Amino acid sequence: MWKNMGLTGKIIIAMVLSIALGLFFNYSGLNVEGGFVNTYLTNGLFAIVGKLFVNSLKMLVVPLVLISLICGVCGIGDIRLLGRIGSKTFFMYMLTTALAIATAIGLGSIFGIGKGMNLPTTATFEAKEAPPLIDVFSNIIPSNPISSMANGDMLSIIFFAILVGVSILMVGKPAKGLVQSLELINEVILKMVTIIMNLAPYGVFALLAKAMADLGLDLIVSLLGYVAVLVGSLAFHFFVTMMIILKLFSGLSIKTFLTKMKEVQIFAFSTSSSNATIPITLRTVTKRMGVNNSVASFTVPFGATINMDGTAIMQGTATIFIANLYGIDLGITQYLTVILMSVLASIGTAGVPGVGLIMLSMVFAQVGLPIEGIGLILGVDRLLDMLRTAVNVGGDAAVTTIVAKSENKMDIAVYNDPDAGTKDVFDAHIDPDNERELSNIMNDGVLGSEYDELKKA
Repeated sequence: MWKNMGLTGKIIIAMVLSIALGLFFNYSGLNVEGGFVNTYLTNGLFAIVGKLFVNSLKMLVVPLVLISLICGVCGIGDIRLLGRIGSKTFFMYMLTTALAIATAIGLGSIFGIGKGMNLPTTATFEAKEAPPLIDVFSNIIPSNPISSMANGDMLSIIFFAILVGVSILMVGKPAKGLVQSLELINEVILKMVTIIMNLAPYGVFALLAKAMADLGLDLIVSLLGYVAVLVGSLAFHFFVTMMIILKLFSGLSIKTFLTKMKEVQIFAFSTSSSNATIPITLRTVTKRMGVNNSVASFTVPFGATINMDGTAIMQGTATIFIANLYGIDLGITQYLTVILMSVLASIGTAGVPGVGLIMLSMVFAQVGLPIEGIGLILGVDRLLDMLRTAVNVGGDAAVTTIVAKSENKMDIAVYNDPDAGTKDVFDAHIDPDNERELSNIMNDGVLGSEYDELKKA
């Protein structure tokens, strides 16, 4: 039964079992520090398997973005079109981020979260400084592209890949062989993504079991109002706001989009990393939704870097919650400041670790809220970060689809085909005929007649 089940079904079963097991460990007391379960399962087997799974995804991010974007620029073949795609993408990401935080502020204000609560207000939080905006923009052009790739500086990698692609276009016909080689490398990397996707149920199980065993639900209960409004805002933004935008700008089926996004969002939920999910998002929008690689190779990594709808919603909700908790009244000017700051901060803190909390501390400082108040919600942030990431990657895919449709860079037949892009995920195997053929090519090419003589001997 397990062998014949689809990948999505396997991952959902793994999620349910892992959450149940993790909560059992947490509430039964088996996960006590120093105990067998905590030492050998939670922080042993589960931690190792989860880390290996996330690392395997991150391993592919830089080569996939670099090669795929170079191929994408060459596939566009028109620098003006690339500029138009970039402008549309940037505008859509900024628009959705602004709508996201406005939704959170609106719902938070309506429900009055934080009012009358008796949480201790002695929490501490040490805010990290965000890099100056001038540094973010100046570092887009890497002084050492190899160093940028090693550090995963996505904006620098995007710039370098576009520059390489444009240069190849300038070389023209003599670079045909190079382009074909890069396209083959891109296909090989996507096959690597397929292999890792087949291991997803086990990775998801390990990650969620550890998270639930460590976190439990006690903190969520104590902050129920904050959590409920935040989760409701995330759900409203993705399932209502984003789907209206998708339908309005593309006319595509919402049901089809949501069905094909399930796997991507489960990956995002379990890893809590938009960057780690880039290979899966790219594969889904190209192979399952029919988006041309020339668009997706730019919009997906760009979105993973600056599109922070989920994080913006957290900032809006947290602002209302902490302001009400401390009895601080915010005016319309301060609310508008929060929206503007969140949109700008999504660019200014692109690719910085712990970006959500850095952005939140910037917003608090700007509107006069006590930064130490962040410490009150820090305990539930890890779990909610998983939901925020799922919303972020959903926004990346929606904007990618909208931009591709507007530029006629999309195969609608693939989008409407429910089975598109599923076969190689379930049948990740090596064809014996291909294996023998490639072996013969290598042997003939490398050793030639010497190899034949060796075989005879």
